[in-house]
Amino acid sequence: MPRGDKGAYTDKQKRKAGHIEEGYEKRGVPKSEAEGRAWATVNKESGGGSKSGSGRGKPDTHVSSSRGGKAHKSGSPEQRSAAARKGWDTRRKGGG
Repeated sequence: MPRGDKGAYTDKQKRKAGHIEEGYEKRGVPKSEAEGRAWATVNKESGGGSKSGSGRGKPDTHVSSSRGGKAHKSGSPEQRSAAARKGWDTRRKGGG
C-alpha cells in the first residue's frame, strides 16, 4: 500500500478526520496542515487504520478530541480573579 493511502481506515475514521480538518480550517490553518493534523489525531485516538491487523477491536481513547484545543478555564478573567480574592479572604479569616 503506498504511503498516504487511506484504504486501511474505516468510514467512521475517514468522517472523523474530515470533521477535524474542517475545524482546523475554520481556525485559519492551511488545508495541507489541517489534513495532516486531522489524520494525526485519528491515528492517536484509534491506533491507525482499523480495517485489518492486530489493533482491530481495541477501544478508541478520544484523548485528543476531549481537549478541544483549548485550556479548561472556568469563567472570564474577571470571574477567576474575583474567585481568587474570595478564596484569599476566606483563608485569611480562618474559615476554610
